[in-house]
Amino acid sequence: MLGLSGAASIALGIAIIVWPNISLYTFVILFGAYALVRGVFGLVAAIGSPIKQGRGWLIVSSLAGIAVGVLVFLRTDMSALALLYVIGAYALILGVIALGGAFWLPLNGTDKLLLALTGVVSIVFGIVMFAEPGAGALALLALIAAYALTFGLIELVVAIGGERLLQASLRRSLARATEPQTSH
Repeated sequence: MLGLSGAASIALGIAIIVWPNISLYTFVILFGAYALVRGVFGLVAAIGSPIKQGRGWLIVSSLAGIAVGVLVFLRTDMSALALLYVIGAYALILGVIALGGAFWLPLNGTDKLLLALTGVVSIVFGIVMFAEPGAGALALLALIAAYALTFGLIELVVAIGGERLLQASLRRSLARATEPQTSH
């Protein structure tokens, strides 16, 4: 589920980068679909998972995504400012839940750190959205894209197994460093 959510976040970030002159209405629909998909993926994973520990964390996060997605779809006529506040609130909620999950979930050290980092980045992003909602539209779209890409990449790394990837990378680096070097 975390990998699918990460992929959805990356897709949102790429869509914003590829389509910088997106209309407000289209962006509202795109963001609503993103939040709804993340919520549904998470809820399906929470219900279907044999692992009981951390299930409540995932259910709360998923229900927040579904609620935000439904809200946005019911109010497709919302102003740009209202949408920015919705995005900021969603980021704050996800950040608090991710930060809590970093402490409550049975993850290894690196994955806990990455999930905590995701929470902190999300909270900072949410605060920025509330503090500077009147900033230029392109700057905010770039910020939203950067957040979505960062959030998605971290989620993918955790889903794949961040510590395993780090250990494999270190082993490859050490193997290269200990290989005899040929002189020319």
